[in-house]
Amino acid sequence: MTGTEHHLEFHPRGSTFARRLSGVAACAILAAAGCNRDEVSHAKVPKVSGAEGGAPGFAGMPPPGVAAGANTGVPPPPSASETGALRWKVPKGWTEQGASAMRYATLKPAVAGKVDVSVVVLPGPAGGELANVNRWRGQIGLPPLDEGALGKARQTVRSKAGEVSLYDFTSEGQAKSRLVAGLLTAGGNTWFIKMVGDAGPVGSTRLDFIHLLESLSLVQSD
Repeated sequence: MTGTEHHLEFHPRGSTFARRLSGVAACAILAAAGCNRDEVSHAKVPKVSGAEGGAPGFAGMPPPGVAAGANTGVPPPPSASETGALRWKVPKGWTEQGASAMRYATLKPAVAGKVDVSVVVLPGPAGGELANVNRWRGQIGLPPLDEGALGKARQTVRSKAGEVSLYDFTSEGQAKSRLVAGLLTAGGNTWFIKMVGDAGPVGSTRLDFIHLLESLSLVQSD
């Protein structure tokens, strides 16, 4: 600003030009400052949850169309080389697909109707058993449970990979949905084996699903 003051003092005819020039410079500075403020105020840090599966942006899942491990702040699931590979015996007539996005595997029961079976692995406790069970219940429109009710709802299935906590919930209303899910802690990670769909088809293949859980084994990688 010192140079501008000398310019105004010794060159009065150029004072109008100088004032315009200083005004332009001031606007440029203010505009730059304004841009910086916008950049800071709109910065967002993605939240990461340990729960398995769920709505985009929470419960450890990336948004639709975004690959796991992309630059979203959501870590990819553990690989079999880190945790050991979970193995099972596919029930007769079922089909199996490989890994996709956050899923370790997807299976299709040999039954007509809407049924989806998924296998997911997440590191550590993955948000805790109660949080995951209540998220499952929310998926079919049921209210959350407390710790006491959780213990009453839990059944146990024994497998070579360890004890699997089994939950079976059916929604209310005329068009009923049913969810049968197993939760297994093994190798320092949490495995989720979940079957969900229309109540009729899920109920008709529930026994096969239990046999699937009983056949689980964890094979440590070299």
